[in-house]
Amino acid sequence: MDFFLNGFSTLSHGLIGYVIPFLFVLTIVVFFHELGHFLVARWAGVKILTFSLGFGPELVGFNDRHGTRWKISAIPLGGYVKFFGDETEASTPSSDALAAMNAEERKGSFHHKKVGPRAAIVAAGPIANFILAIVIFGCLFTFFGKPSTTARVDQVQAGSAAAAAGFKPGDTVTAIDGQTIDNFTEMQRIVSASAGTKLVFSVKRDGALVSLDATPELREIKDSFGNAHRVGILGITRATTPGEVGTERVNPATAFWLGAKETWFVAKSTLVYIGDIFTRKASADQVGGPIRIAQISGQVATFGISALIHLAAVLSVSIGLLNLFPVPMLDGGHLLFYAVEAIRGRPLSEKSQEMGFRVGLALVLMLMVFATYNDILHLAKS
Repeated sequence: MDFFLNGFSTLSHGLIGYVIPFLFVLTIVVFFHELGHFLVARWAGVKILTFSLGFGPELVGFNDRHGTRWKISAIPLGGYVKFFGDETEASTPSSDALAAMNAEERKGSFHHKKVGPRAAIVAAGPIANFILAIVIFGCLFTFFGKPSTTARVDQVQAGSAAAAAGFKPGDTVTAIDGQTIDNFTEMQRIVSASAGTKLVFSVKRDGALVSLDATPELREIKDSFGNAHRVGILGITRATTPGEVGTERVNPATAFWLGAKETWFVAKSTLVYIGDIFTRKASADQVGGPIRIAQISGQVATFGISALIHLAAVLSVSIGLLNLFPVPMLDGGHLLFYAVEAIRGRPLSEKSQEMGFRVGLALVLMLMVFATYNDILHLAKS
């Protein structure tokens, strides 16, 4: 029992320092996700009943000139847009209400739209998350710059993967698996996400290019806050002087291109990690929920607003990606139903859809319970 009580004690300590950054980050991500649904639905002529940040009882709200109720609700763990004809916040239809609609009402009903507009409305949420991430990353590169420390090797640890591959002090990594490497930070991120995967390094040595194959080893390390992470380690270090460490600002066009690349890197790394879980190359204990996000938000906030906004971009990619999974209750589940409808020429039966939503709800709830369990164990160990 003490094991779990210690975790809750850790969470309660400095609660405000966790909650405020957490709500700041989550509100940004959720707002833009729901705004994507909202804008495309408005463009498609769908009547929107509610735009809510959070679930449960309303805390504060107002009606706009179109009759949409904008509100902030008591449970700040998500949000929703409710369309005309929806029975629930998950956009499940009300059969009786749909059948009773007249011709004018059907024009504004989400469920009476053709499959194309419905799919566009649903897909707009995750797409908005990806766009938000690109914009945030782009702005950070524009105003704060990107790392400029070259990927030079100054020391090779004995017995490491780098030593086995033939790395030598003085080498400079220029590419990994054909991807150009501009700085040491970029190389670290690729290596840390590639434990157990053979990487091909293009290395500049004495003016010539050398190709080296290395497989990062999976090791557990702790960050400055004491959080444990399992990452790939190559076994090289870079000694830096104050003049060598820094960032360089880039023009907006280049910054947003880099933002798109950064967004793709986060999405790809997430998918690779999920795949590694199913193939048992990685442990699922790194999967976190709201408690972990709150803890990380509070820790990241100590580094400043730019670090917190960067976390919002990473979280936005993760939420956008998660919502695209083909699980009923999520956006990807709706898109799956619409794809089947487009192929069949008619929607699935109401019974089939209801069964799908029940299965989807069960899966989502199981994931939430599992993530929360991981969070508590993580806090208890920290």
